[in-house]
Amino acid sequence: MEVSVSSDGWNEIIDKPTFLGSLFLLLAVTLPLVFFPEAGAAWVASAKTFVTDKLGVLYLALGVGATLFVIFIVFSDIGNIKLGTPEESPEFSTMSWAAMLFCSGIGASILYWSMIEWAYYYQTPPFQVEGGTAEAVRWAAAYGIFHWGPMAWAIYLIPALPIAYFYYVRNHSVLKISEALMPVLGEERARGPIGKLVDIFFVFGMLGGGATTLGLAAPLINQGAHELFGVPTNLTTRIIVLAVCTALFGYSAYVGLKNGIRLLSNINMWLAIILLTFIFLVGPTLFLLNTGLDAMGRVMDNIFQMATWTEPLAQFEQFPDTHFPQDWTIFYWAWWLVFAPSVGLFIARISRGRTIRAMVGGAIFFGSMGCFLFFMILGNYGIYLQLSGQVDVVQILNQQDPTTAIFAILQTLPLSTLVVLVFTVLALIFTATTFDSISYILAAVVQKEVDEEPARWNRLFWAFALSIMPVTLMFLGGLETLQTASVIGGVPLLIVAVLLCVSIVRAANYDLRYQPDFEEKEIYIEELPEEDPWTEEGSWETPPIQEHGVDHKDKPHKEGDPHSHPSRL
Repeated sequence: MEVSVSSDGWNEIIDKPTFLGSLFLLLAVTLPLVFFPEAGAAWVASAKTFVTDKLGVLYLALGVGATLFVIFIVFSDIGNIKLGTPEESPEFSTMSWAAMLFCSGIGASILYWSMIEWAYYYQTPPFQVEGGTAEAVRWAAAYGIFHWGPMAWAIYLIPALPIAYFYYVRNHSVLKISEALMPVLGEERARGPIGKLVDIFFVFGMLGGGATTLGLAAPLINQGAHELFGVPTNLTTRIIVLAVCTALFGYSAYVGLKNGIRLLSNINMWLAIILLTFIFLVGPTLFLLNTGLDAMGRVMDNIFQMATWTEPLAQFEQFPDTHFPQDWTIFYWAWWLVFAPSVGLFIARISRGRTIRAMVGGAIFFGSMGCFLFFMILGNYGIYLQLSGQVDVVQILNQQDPTTAIFAILQTLPLSTLVVLVFTVLALIFTATTFDSISYILAAVVQKEVDEEPARWNRLFWAFALSIMPVTLMFLGGLETLQTASVIGGVPLLIVAVLLCVSIVRAANYDLRYQPDFEEKEIYIEELPEEDPWTEEGSWETPPIQEHGVDHKDKPHKEGDPHSHPSRL
């Protein structure tokens, strides 16, 4: 297949307002950072403070609300709905599906933060606990698991649910957030300027969010190459690292979902299992296990306290202000929300053939357990080195940088050269799989329709666009500013998240009324209303059907009547 595209092909497949609007917004934010870096950085920092301090309670409510919402979905009839035809088996095996959703949702960030996040909490723990104490250690081991656990994945699932429903149940060949908002906004608004604006903010958030992954991954890969081959750790080397990453995920995006992203994700999963198993066995196994289980219990026992702590007394002088909720939990939830449309759309895309309950339960379980294993093994190994006096990780972190501290931890392991090699390759492939999924979804969002996969040239365009911007900002030292700007740009997604929750419930409940009997474990939505209720022709009136479980065989059937045939189960 040709990569080039004709002007006719452009006009036929590309949603030009979304495509051009996204590029315009990106340039509108990036160019001032290029020409006025200091003023731009100061403005973004002020905006970030406003978002985390003034809107922080909304983000905390988002985390709790998303968790309660997915629990409701799992235990409601909506959870039984099949994503696809009744005869259809899952498109991907459970192993490949779990690998793809984990790698796309986490990326190289898990390698970075699982090893070093505890050191920040150890020094400045939450709840006014004194730093460096035994209680600080326990909270340090627990908080990473909390921030990367079920609430994070619940936020990811908010866009995944309506997108999957409209794509696989209602057969809308469009992978867009705006499309999933039709039951709330109506068809005219969802496909008009409001819907386009939602999609444009989504694309901008993804481009800025993607810069974060590269911003964390490039130093890791660079440092790994330095440890292995003695290459310098400078800007030029990081640019080369980004070029290699771009070539890898550009090729993967080119060959497609099954041959590219699935293959890389499977390789990554097995490498991660090998690395974690090795460290678990050769390290202080009992300490890792005991500390990990203790941390999990602490999270389960305090999860709602951790999720709702706002440090309300900090405004008074007599009480210390650690700014912990704003710097960590609130910023994390804002960050997951920025990534949620992309990761959610990708989870929806790879979940064909599963029920909604299986998609939700699998994402929460595999995502949370995968993160837990990283924090339990890599994070607790660093804690062990700190407490036993073998490596002063905290001092290295404070006096040098996090990347140096991470590789100082890895160097203490047997076969350290091999461990560093596997760790570096993992960082490289994690980055590639994350950007594969991001470029895939960005390409899908700016297309009018997606029958199988977005056009190859479109996927390649976004693969390279994702790299060019971070490279430019690396030269200018403004990468962190763009990352923070994307979080600020994601503020409208707070409202969109609520609308998405309402959307899936309204659409699914309306369609379920048309199914005369759904007592089985899987519900296949076969009968749909002739006119969608959110269009001008339709309405939200309850269809005149009988209660579920009533025998319909004696009722007269009319041709074209949506209730004339029992649903296929």
